[in-house]
Amino acid sequence: MTDGGVADRLVRLGLTQYEARAYVALIRRDGSTPAEVAKVAGVPRQRIYDVVDSLVAKGMVSERPGRTARFVATPPAEAVGLLVGVHRARMLMLEADADAAAGALLPAYLEGSRHGDPLDYIELIRSPEATAKRFAELVRSVEREVLTFTKAPFAVRIQENDAGLEVARTRDVRTVYELSSLDDPLSRDGIQRFIEAGEQARFVAELPMKLIIIDERVVMLAMADPVAGDGGLTTLVIENAQLACCLKIAFEQVWRSGVSFATASGGRGADASS
Repeated sequence: MTDGGVADRLVRLGLTQYEARAYVALIRRDGSTPAEVAKVAGVPRQRIYDVVDSLVAKGMVSERPGRTARFVATPPAEAVGLLVGVHRARMLMLEADADAAAGALLPAYLEGSRHGDPLDYIELIRSPEATAKRFAELVRSVEREVLTFTKAPFAVRIQENDAGLEVARTRDVRTVYELSSLDDPLSRDGIQRFIEAGEQARFVAELPMKLIIIDERVVMLAMADPVAGDGGLTTLVIENAQLACCLKIAFEQVWRSGVSFATASGGRGADASS
């Protein structure tokens, strides 16, 4: 490695460029005067005394007594160890400061975490694509029970709701449909697939809104946008057990008023099936 390469490494360890070049020059001889060091190292003579004094203070160089002041380099391994020791000491100080700062900030952080946005449990969704994506996520989160009011328009068509079909096979699923959903052959076939998978279904003439209640803790509901007036829906996802329980009471009331698939489909030109 060249002297320049060694000097660059010493700079990265904490020396200035002049200090690094002076130290490299000093190890070439068993004692040098400042003037000799300045000449070999290429350090300006007006700076060499300050440079050598700094190296002495850092333990990298020692002064040899005599009629003419001469300076001797500390053995490389020892000199480099001194530089690394400075970094270790600084790192220990940084770690101590970091621990102290973290400890001082923790009470404020814990206090702040208890004061979030009071509406954080409400999620607003407007686009059909985002609604379909969120619906799929919620369906995959079901642990016990899903209660649903299903009516057009559909973010996910009944016959395309594969995630919901899988839940119907393994969870308690009850759905109230509008009778008009049986007018479309594809929707009717999709409903029949759900019933065969284990879903309990009832049918009513009209539902007040689209609604999903999951595990008595999360509600997803879609309401007509009265401002837009274009038939668009605004979807809300609300994680609130009290609201979920209240809406479940409403669901049970509508559920009791509904008729079975066999009864509903019998009067609409479809094959009766229970």
